[in-house]
Amino acid sequence: MPAKNPDQDLLFKGLAITLIGAAILLGPYVARSPAVQELLTGARVVGWFALVLGVALLGRYGLRRTRG
Repeated sequence: MPAKNPDQDLLFKGLAITLIGAAILLGPYVARSPAVQELLTGARVVGWFALVLGVALLGRYGLRRTRG
């Protein structure tokens, strides 16, 4: 089994975490159930943390790509 490329792994993790954060932050506006809206509104801090972490990982990936 070939070893995984660390850059591709970083890209995948960054995209996945960014999408999770965006989904948590946008969820209250899309959800139809008031209970789900309230739940996702309460998880806003987690959504921001995931979004910032994902963007940081994508930034790290971009720095690795530009440095060669």
